[in-house]
Amino acid sequence: MTGPLDGVLVVDLTRALAGPHAAMMLGDLGARVIKVENPGSGDDTRGWGPPFVQPESGDRESTYFLSTNKNKESITLDLKDDGDKAVLTELLRRADVLMENFRPGTLARLGFGTEVLAELNPRLVTLAISGFGHDGPEGGRAGYDQIAQGEGGLMSLTGSGPEDPQRVGVPIADLLAGMYGAYGVLAALMERERTGRGQVVRTSLLAAMVGVHAFQGTAWTVAGKVGRAQGNHHPSIAPYGLFHCADGSVQVACANESLWRRLCAEFDLDPETPGMTTNGDRVEHRDEVIALLERAFAGISAEDLLARLAAVGIPSGKVRTIDEVYGWDQALSQGLLVDVDHATLGRLSLPGPPLRFFDAGPDGETETTRRAHTAPPVLGADGPSIRAWLSGGPDGVSQPATDDIENGHAT
Repeated sequence: MTGPLDGVLVVDLTRALAGPHAAMMLGDLGARVIKVENPGSGDDTRGWGPPFVQPESGDRESTYFLSTNKNKESITLDLKDDGDKAVLTELLRRADVLMENFRPGTLARLGFGTEVLAELNPRLVTLAISGFGHDGPEGGRAGYDQIAQGEGGLMSLTGSGPEDPQRVGVPIADLLAGMYGAYGVLAALMERERTGRGQVVRTSLLAAMVGVHAFQGTAWTVAGKVGRAQGNHHPSIAPYGLFHCADGSVQVACANESLWRRLCAEFDLDPETPGMTTNGDRVEHRDEVIALLERAFAGISAEDLLARLAAVGIPSGKVRTIDEVYGWDQALSQGLLVDVDHATLGRLSLPGPPLRFFDAGPDGETETTRRAHTAPPVLGADGPSIRAWLSGGPDGVSQPATDDIENGHAT
């Protein structure tokens, strides 16, 4: 159970979040990921904190770095040094995938432009992630998550109202660019099976933001309506959002008329109340719908309210804090927390991969999800073993030797 990408070699030149997240996704699926870092400082995120683990010692690690670099090895290379460039060249000869998120043109200036890479390894799939695209009038702009959230329209849709734009609480532009990049790489690897050649896959933080506009995008492109932030209630469905009750709040989603009528029956409401008969009516009178339901919920505790909603089949839920999520039996049952042994920090718990795999045979399903995970690497920890492997290893796609893994494993 090593994962569906077992045997795929990824060279990860990325730093910060979008690229490292894409590379970690492939590592979670079983690929061998070799992370190339700057000597001395390493990936920028090694210094992003607090919080740090062991902040008073020389072995401190940023929890930010730990979040996006499991299942990788680390080697430090100075890409302006001829000897280190030669090491990278040998890695690329053997690689299936190269990932980079330099500013457009930087890799070419370092001597690894697309033509050079194609000559070194015609089967290489390259992922290039930029801030705003590799070309176009603003293609050279630096990309940072919150700037991309604003420029890509997401912040205008997020917040309590149009005058209160808010960023999403995680760096969603970076994360989505990494996700789009990873699935683009997988598509290119599949096409390589037909053509025998790799290709360049490009995406950007801007593209990722536009890629998730969903109904807000077509509301403008088709209907000419500009969406605006409106807090915790859906712009096209009602009731669908956060509702207050006696001791807190719950989330309720009535996405069709049957659910609306069930909700009304449970709480002695009239589904034919003027202005509330259809979803369109309720969207037009959203404030009245919210007020009606919050009056009905006012004397009910959140626990009792959720139980009543569940009993009649109304989709509903809590708003959990992060610590509550990682202590939730359902999250744990899905493999969303994994334990790893870190070279300097010892046993750590990290967020687990969001995918599971099953062999659906004639006798039923057998789970084949990767079980063993390695901790994020200490800076340069795998350099000696990688260099030794390169000096004596065969050409072509290689399997990681047993001594390549120096950072423990997960169960």
